[in-house]
Amino acid sequence: MSASGGTKAIVAALGANLAIAASKFVAFAFSGSSSMLAEGVHSLADSGNQALLLVGGKKAQREATPQHPFGYGRERYIYAFLVSIVLFTVGGMFAIYEGYEKIQHPHDIEHWYWPVGVLVFAIIAEGFSFRTAINESNELRGALSWSQFIRRAKAPELPVVLLEDFGALIGLVLALGGVGLALLTGDGVWDGIGTVCIGVLLVLIALVLAAETKSLLLGEAAGTEEVRKIEAAIVDGDTVTRVIHMRTLHLGPEELLVAAKIAVQHDDTATEVAKAIDAAEARIREAVPIARVIYLEPDIYSEAQAAKGPNPAATPGGPTPGASGH
Repeated sequence: MSASGGTKAIVAALGANLAIAASKFVAFAFSGSSSMLAEGVHSLADSGNQALLLVGGKKAQREATPQHPFGYGRERYIYAFLVSIVLFTVGGMFAIYEGYEKIQHPHDIEHWYWPVGVLVFAIIAEGFSFRTAINESNELRGALSWSQFIRRAKAPELPVVLLEDFGALIGLVLALGGVGLALLTGDGVWDGIGTVCIGVLLVLIALVLAAETKSLLLGEAAGTEEVRKIEAAIVDGDTVTRVIHMRTLHLGPEELLVAAKIAVQHDDTATEVAKAIDAAEARIREAVPIARVIYLEPDIYSEAQAAKGPNPAATPGGPTPGASGH
């Protein structure tokens, strides 16, 4: 993903959430609505989350060191995982607790125009932030559906902002419904029910974010299309005849490690093999620019080993089925 695109979406969300959080706390102070308190904490947590994403992006730009020879690209994944934890604890669990307390001890909402006015303002502001995230994401997702984009994106920032903004808009509708029903019925329990619904929504979104960022932290291979391009770039049909097996790993959203064993002609000289490897590395970087760390090991392809059948553990970015070393 474009780092500038992700940063633009984060900054837009941060500005909107800070303004919304302040207005929600003011509305809570005047009305006593638990939905407004839960939404205020939700927006405050979202603001902290966007700050975490900005810090993670900054730290990820550090140069590699002897202790961390592959750089700090995964800092972005770590901070995105922290976002899911903050959203679960500070946002979701607090809202559920506050809603439960309001259901047990309901009270009337005072100065109804404060929460209603703030919620309408918040919906407009969150809509602006959500539209920015959608526009930035559309430049990257191509033909992918939104669920596929969130699952497959290697850069965590835009999926995080998309889910946060989507959750915020749904939460605002739930808060407006809770406050509205409390005003119409004169029963403050509805305000508490709306608050609990907001908390459950935030917990669900936090769990989705945690699952996706955990996968990135564990280390994901290149996408199927990138693997195809790399394999095609390696083979020149002359010195390099095939890919025996290959592994890929994202060191960060914009940095890919490629390690492959390649088949060369048995009568090639060391000089010819070295030149072929250099040429293959250049072709790989041209085909997939984020492939910045490349290790190619020459070997002689063995028909006897290949005849034993494909590797059952083969995966995208892993061993090529039906091929083996000697």
